[in-house]
Amino acid sequence: MAFDFQRLQAALGMSVKLTLTCGVFQGVLHHINPSCDLLLLHTGKEEEEKVEYTVIDCFQEKFGPAVLHLKQQDVISVVGEGVNLCPHGKLSWLQIATKSHVFLFDIFLLGPQAFRNGLQAVLEDKNILKVMHDCRWISDCLFHQYSVLLDNVFDTQVADVLQFSVATGGFFPHRTCTLQECLMQHLRIPSKWKTLMKCKQQMALENPDTWFLRPLPASLLQVLALKAMCLLLLHSSLMDNFMADLTAVVHAYLNTSQNRSEDHLGSMEDRNTMIWRKARRGAFAVTPARKHELIPNCTELPKELRQLADIQKLRREKAVKEYRINEDGLLIRPVVELNDRNPQKDETL
Repeated sequence: MAFDFQRLQAALGMSVKLTLTCGVFQGVLHHINPSCDLLLLHTGKEEEEKVEYTVIDCFQEKFGPAVLHLKQQDVISVVGEGVNLCPHGKLSWLQIATKSHVFLFDIFLLGPQAFRNGLQAVLEDKNILKVMHDCRWISDCLFHQYSVLLDNVFDTQVADVLQFSVATGGFFPHRTCTLQECLMQHLRIPSKWKTLMKCKQQMALENPDTWFLRPLPASLLQVLALKAMCLLLLHSSLMDNFMADLTAVVHAYLNTSQNRSEDHLGSMEDRNTMIWRKARRGAFAVTPARKHELIPNCTELPKELRQLADIQKLRREKAVKEYRINEDGLLIRPVVELNDRNPQKDETL
């Protein structure tokens, strides 16, 4: 499609809407050169917007309050989008979500100053838990390009593998899962969100530089916000899974103590009193070894905890039937399609 350079130059500073084969772009025409390369500044008013988010592409008005809000959080999610996120890759977007809001930081426009003006302090804060998925690549990029040293990270990819091991009685999978796969496995994702995720995957495969389009189409901004928001939900789901066995054993503890009769407790107390009386009469000496006879041994592994071994054995037997095992003894984990049902929740006994 050919553009009229002089006509577009006359529209500088005006709000324009361009319809191309790759999407609809709307914003303020900020820059144009003779080869008709355009730069539109996002206005944040697209009617197609479904997910609540704030695009931050300049330092006036929104940037400071956003950083202040982030510094007040205990848990945030962090996602990076760009091309080849590594020491020599290009970071275009940094999505950060809290329980109440999603911020999309346009690193392509903000540049390194975004980190010096507050994002670095947030990402390095030991008191803020950063939920991420496979933090290796973005950590590499942030450290080598922006001198940001991430701290206090909960990695959902690592957590997913550990959860798989618990659910299969100690086996490990032969591969890790992508963020999209983890969301499908652990969360009930609405169908419209699945469609957005699938759209994003396809566009990124067709054009790796998609995330450097400005302004980014509203549908892709929604995907950026959605990933950050879902990452927080994934963290909560994984934590619930990790706590399941602990909660079950504590419940068994409570049942044991609450169902124990007072007569039984009383007989234990009478037995201890009788032994002490015999000791005072010189019938025998209460040695350190014999002190253990006076009260139940509180450090001995209770039967409620020993039952976890039986549960793990059942899980392992079930896993061997449901999965193939490779030559390294790892379970062959199938690829999870975006339209698959949630199989892993059914694995846990």
